Amino acid sequence: MLGAIIGDIVGSRFEWDNIKSKEFELLTHCCEFTDDSVMSLAVARALLDCDGKYDGLGDCTVRAMREVGRPYPYCGYGVMFFKWMYSKNPQPYNSYGNGAAMRVSACGFVADTLEEAVELSRRVTEVTHNHPEGLKGAEATAVCIFLARTGSNILEIRDYVDKHYYPMNFTLDGIRESYTYNETCQDTVPQAIMAFLESTSFEDAIRNAISIGGDSDTLAAITGGIAEAYYGVPTEIRKHALTFLDERLLGILNAFENKYPPALEKTVDGEPER
Repeated sequence: MLGAIIGDIVGSRFEWDNIKSKEFELLTHCCEFTDDSVMSLAVARALLDCDGKYDGLGDCTVRAMREVGRPYPYCGYGVMFFKWMYSKNPQPYNSYGNGAAMRVSACGFVADTLEEAVELSRRVTEVTHNHPEGLKGAEATAVCIFLARTGSNILEIRDYVDKHYYPMNFTLDGIRESYTYNETCQDTVPQAIMAFLESTSFEDAIRNAISIGGDSDTLAAITGGIAEAYYGVPTEIRKHALTFLDERLLGILNAFENKYPPALEKTVDGEPER
């Protein structure tokens, strides 16, 4: 799950100042966590609170998003989500925004089966993003993470996405020049998945996501969650990224990782060990 947070932090300085290149310093003093990290941790908190009893996961998610999210009113929430978080009676608002996918990575790490990954993603998403495209974007992300975590290779993940979610009939080089800022799931999630599919390492996946421009922090958050599940997170990147989180958010991350230990980077002669 830290992979999504790292992607968000790296992408934060490029969201409104896109860079169409993979050549940039990864983490700098200009980086910060945004709503992508805060809501990813809120979903993690909801899953922890339910403790394996997921019938009430929707209510847990509403509560966790509001409790975790309200202390950070200026971290970049969308207008509709901001109103939802502070409303007296929060109800889903038929959104297909990419916020559905950027926050769901914990589901892919918690799930014991593919079917459970699908179900968990639906329960944490439909409390706000109950449009079919919002639900699909979140589900595709959680499923990719589950497949990556449980031993599927890149070609198998690509084929599954192509068959069940989005056509993977493009390349990053083919879209980089024309791709522009977009906040929908249908025009963010496939591109974020492709950034992983074309990668050779965790860091390369993040650089791929940033390099196409667009909603950089969210793209990289989605890519980062999948890349972590597949490659693990390099120790030095992990250490640096953790310095950007405050004590409250670190507490949630530590509690989650204590129950669901993160995969350390595994390599054999420079190649991912599967």
